[in-house]
Amino acid sequence: MKPLTILVTNWVKPGCEDAYQKLLSPVLDAMRFEPTFINTVLHQDIDDPSRFMLYETWTDRDDFFNVQRYKSYRTEYERALPDLLRAPREIASFIPIRSDFTFMHNLGVNNDT
Repeated sequence: MKPLTILVTNWVKPGCEDAYQKLLSPVLDAMRFEPTFINTVLHQDIDDPSRFMLYETWTDRDDFFNVQRYKSYRTEYERALPDLLRAPREIASFIPIRSDFTFMHNLGVNNDT
């Protein structure tokens, strides 16, 4: 089975950027221990710091849509998210067809966890 990539775009209310990241951080921390998890990257728009894009890759499409989305560690995030958003989030799913990587430290990205 090919991996599944999920792209989630969230437009948070201006001034709520830190609250959004604080709310999301425990979800990202918990995801990494899931057996079907491959990776995730959180991005922040250069021109609009209240716009975030989350890139997630999972090994199993059915597991993601039927199990992972309903994990208890996502409950607080899902409950609080509507109050932080200024527009509906966008979710799209893709099947990767090519991957090229370098080590993140070469890009100046710091992952403290």
